[in-house]
Amino acid sequence: MAVEAVFFDIGETLVDETRLWEQAADAAGVPRFTLMGVLGGLAARGEPHTKVWELLGTAAPRVAFTAADFYPDARACLERLRGPYRVGAVGNTGVETEELLRPLVDLVGSSARWGVEKPSAAFFARLVEEVGTRPERIAYVGDRVDNDVVPALEAGLVAVHIRRGPWGFLHEPPSGAIRIESLDELPAKLPSVGRRRRPTDARSA
Repeated sequence: MAVEAVFFDIGETLVDETRLWEQAADAAGVPRFTLMGVLGGLAARGEPHTKVWELLGTAAPRVAFTAADFYPDARACLERLRGPYRVGAVGNTGVETEELLRPLVDLVGSSARWGVEKPSAAFFARLVEEVGTRPERIAYVGDRVDNDVVPALEAGLVAVHIRRGPWGFLHEPPSGAIRIESLDELPAKLPSVGRRRRPTDARSA
């Protein structure tokens, strides 16, 4: 069955989080190597990355992505997919991330505005509702098997695992997922070709 819509996770899928975590370490007064090491340990243990601040004994600083943080293959992939597919982006982010992505996609969302986070089934149910089509016609691309790939498959979506970022290398996707090393590979890996997007299709998620 042809995919009609392609949605993307944000961090370590479209956006390189390196600068963000470095900035967070500096703002919290924590050595960068210490923060990265603890994050890696949490990833390996399958624990939430937000626990890093509890372990380090400091409050989480407020930092945000910028346009400079996009991976080199991100914009080109989004541009290539828009038209044949409806393209969206939504992840466990703040509302401010929506404004960064809005010019590049047809639909945007955030866990902060939706009031639900991955890997909750309610997150993916909301995504399907916003797109307004059958789950099997929607692809979701993400770096984390636990947060992105498995819950997307359980919701009936086409799940795509991109192998980058700490979780992307540590996690092994299930056989039902599509695996890519770069977003440059994505268009050729999607099942068939989606319908051409009509102007009336685009609405903010």
